[in-house]
Amino acid sequence: MDKRRYYVSVQAGTVMLNQGDAAYEWEIDATPEEVDKLMDLFGAKWDSDHIAFWRNHVPGLPYHFDSANDQYDQYLREIYNMIYELGTPETRQTMEANPSLLHSYRPENE
Repeated sequence: MDKRRYYVSVQAGTVMLNQGDAAYEWEIDATPEEVDKLMDLFGAKWDSDHIAFWRNHVPGLPYHFDSANDQYDQYLREIYNMIYELGTPETRQTMEANPSLLHSYRPENE
């Protein structure tokens, strides 16, 4: 299938066809199937965030010992990996220029 340009907001969990629909952080070129996979990751991230929200009301368990937060972090890494893989040259360049994104999210095979 042919790829189309999409506009992605990780913060909002959206993937849009029209650039002016809402604010976005990244541009990608993707097939509808790839967009569906990215949306599934956004849904899973939201679910894990919701679980972590309720768990965070339990005192005494540090963030780094919390599987709900680990799940959230894993989905976030997968989202950024996918954005990097599908990203336009400008998107990749911006991600590569940000050491924290490169360290945390860049695919291991590159």
